[in-house]
Order: sequence, then C-alpha cells, then structure tokens
Amino acid sequence: MKIGISVKIDVTKIDKARLFKGEKGTYLDLVTFIDTDNPGQFGDHGFISQSVSKDEKAAGVQTPILGNCKVFYNEGSQQAHGGGMQQAQQALPDEDLDSIPF
Repeated sequence: MKIGISVKIDVTKIDKARLFKGEKGTYLDLVTFIDTDNPGQFGDHGFISQSVSKDEKAAGVQTPILGNCKVFYNEGSQQAHGGGMQQAQQALPDEDLDSIPF
C-alpha cells in the first residue's frame, strides 16, 4: 500500500544538540504518529517531534512538537485527501533563509 504524507515543521524549534553527523551528512531523528480516522482541528492527521532515547522516554523527557503531517494520498482508500504536495509552496526569500538556525 502506498501512502502520501505531507510534512511541515518549524525548524526554529529544532534542538540542535540532537543533530548528529553521519557518513553522508548531518541528521535529525524525528517521530510521527498518524491517525487518519481522526483528523485534527486543521485537517492534520498527526504531529512530528524529535525522537528521544529509551532512557529519556523512561525518564519522561518530551521534545516539542515541531509540526504536523497530513495524509494526502492513500492507495487503499477511495477518498482523496486535500492539501499536501498538491498545493503550491511559496519559497522563502533569501533573507529569510539566513534566519534558519542551521
């Protein structure tokens, strides 16, 4: 089954200490929970947050919600979901790119 998911995050909320170097770049582990049966107030189907380790989870550490996600395509469903990648995205002006924290 194929599912299309649109993701939007607020990069200013990223905890830079959780970024890590890999062989091919700098990475960030994220987690999302998706519930297509119960969309949120704004039509989203889930949220995205930074991952925590097993020890952090046991200690009750929670990371901030960075954004949300929306299912816009579900191969097994007759119903198409609006939004997502089908909507045109407006690029940030170069001066706004300078304010991104990484």
